Order: sequence, then C-alpha cells, then structure tokens
Amino acid sequence: MHFTKIFILIGLILAFGLFGCTAEKKADAPKQERITKNLVPPKAEVEGENFLVEISDLQVLMDVDTASKEIIETPGLRGHIKITNKSKDILDIQAVTLGYLNEAGKPIPFQSGEKIATASLFLKAIKPGEITEGSLDVTIPRMAVKEKALGKIEINLVYVPSPLKRETLTLSEKVE
Repeated sequence: MHFTKIFILIGLILAFGLFGCTAEKKADAPKQERITKNLVPPKAEVEGENFLVEISDLQVLMDVDTASKEIIETPGLRGHIKITNKSKDILDIQAVTLGYLNEAGKPIPFQSGEKIATASLFLKAIKPGEITEGSLDVTIPRMAVKEKALGKIEINLVYVPSPLKRETLTLSEKVE
C-alpha cells in the first residue's frame, strides 16, 4: 500500500515537472528598432560673408515600428559643426539653427505632433581667424526622411557683431 502511494506521488511529481517545463514563455520580439541613415555627402563646407562652416558625420536617427515600418517619433539629426570667423571683428555666436528644404528649395515643414528642436546654442565669442567646434543634436521632419524629400539644409548663424546681423548658408544634402 505504501509502495502504491509512493509511486503515485512520484508519478505526479514527474507529471508536474514535465508539464511545468514545457510551458515556457516565449520572449516578445522588439516592437521597434533604431535605424541610422547617413547624409550624403558625409562632409560639407560652405562659406558665407563672415563665416566658414563645415559640417561632418551627419546622421539621421529614427525609431521605426518593426511591423509597419512607420517612423514612430520625430527623427533626430546628429553631427559635428566647425565654424571659422573670417571677418576682421570678434563675433559672438549665439545659436545655430537648421532649416530643411526640398530639391526645389521650398521648406519641408514639421507635421503636427512632431517634436521641433532645430537650434543648437553656442554662446561663444570668436576672434578673427579663430575656430569653434560643436555638435549638432536637432530634429528633422519625418517627411524629409520618409519620402527622401531632403535636398538642402539651411544653416542660420545668429551672432552679435556691431550691429546685430544674421547669415544664412545653404548646403546640398540627401538622405540615403
């Protein structure tokens, strides 16, 4: 009688062990992925009246839904910028703002609900011939990336000479 109870108990333990181990949970696949695209050309230089601006390593970073391949959040634009003062005066750079243009030179607008961060603060006075470097970390409209509509990037340097001036520089860029 005791052997029967022991065999039943051992059988139940084995059954629970087998069924408990086979019911493993599968890990959910990630629902989104981060995609990085480089801008072409990878390095660009443009000269204005008072400045020489060089940008490099421009990349668009975006989070994409793995199922629908739709861009989830406003894409980011990252890169490096180098600014050289070509004037004979000390120029106090306040900010660098970016605008995005299509091939025809028309602005690519941000859609409603997109995060708009198109300016990088510098707040640096540079002497004639002096160079300042920094990084760009701004957003770019979904439309510029999704439909590969980007044709040019407009760089606006806001600086303080005597009197206050603004200079707009345009670069040819495409998303690949």
